[in-house]
Amino acid sequence: MTALAAACLAAGSGWALDAQPRYERYSQTTFLPYLNATGAELRRTPALGLSFEGSRVHRATMDSGSTGVVVGATSIPNFERLPKIADGQLTYTSSGRIMVGQWVLRRLTIHGADGSRIETEAMPVLAVTQVQCMPRARNCDPHESVHHIGMIGIGFAREHDRQPQSTPDKNPFLRIAGGDSGGERRSGYILTPQGVHVGLTAANTQGEFRYIKLEAQEDRSDWSAVPACISIDRATPLSCGTMLVDTGVADMYMTVSPAQAGAARGSLPPGTEVTILAGSGGGLAELYSFRADDASPVAPRSIHLRVSRDRTFVNTSFRVLNAFDFLYDADGGYAAFRRR
Repeated sequence: MTALAAACLAAGSGWALDAQPRYERYSQTTFLPYLNATGAELRRTPALGLSFEGSRVHRATMDSGSTGVVVGATSIPNFERLPKIADGQLTYTSSGRIMVGQWVLRRLTIHGADGSRIETEAMPVLAVTQVQCMPRARNCDPHESVHHIGMIGIGFAREHDRQPQSTPDKNPFLRIAGGDSGGERRSGYILTPQGVHVGLTAANTQGEFRYIKLEAQEDRSDWSAVPACISIDRATPLSCGTMLVDTGVADMYMTVSPAQAGAARGSLPPGTEVTILAGSGGGLAELYSFRADDASPVAPRSIHLRVSRDRTFVNTSFRVLNAFDFLYDADGGYAAFRRR
């Protein structure tokens, strides 16, 4: 518990270690090294390979900020002859791109850099036929070709951010095919700067993970987002809401209260200290801090600031993984951070 958190809470002890789930009975896991891993630090959005039966391996971004496998329709063999589940779309609010197409049912294989792979059961895949743009989109061309599109969306609690169709059944890491008679599978993953562990076990969850219990959503079968608070230049009271660990972007997207923003609008002045706290109530504790425009590996490339009286939100960017491994337990409803 930091002094900053203590100023806002009457009591608290950080993340409670006694809330930790137990993983001794689980042994099924696969580690997928990123195609573009560069060593100890993650320097760009991570990439994995993606293929369908009869297709070549496509390079795709592993995106924890969205849910669903999204590829150009031209990359799916026999797309025109496949039965269509429904019309579909997925909006990436950071760029303003709207992927429009149809959901089709396909098995797929996700490849790591060392030849490792996982195969899914038949699951919905969004075959993109056109790209549209949100008004005032940051980075969008409505006429761009769809053949290069490849996103492996593994996020949770994304339905309320213009992604109403992005439900857990579309997360490929939760749709692994088959199983090993040598043990059970705990659905979830651990993000690291070098790759991703798909499936939680006693071995890959070793170390001092700090767990946060997630709330179940009332209106759908998914977990709620990670609770979090933000302080700018150590100001109190904190601005509290939710956090998104997003491997799909290098920039931070932040919405804070007027009291926290002060005179800042659109961005923060260089040198401004940003502190991110994770958890809620008595389990709130400081996660990390950095200064705007500094060169540390955990600082985002840039910060996009919004001010709101009724919402607090922070998209950390992938660079938080240079300080912490991030765990998501889809079966138990936990998020956790392990300091690197």
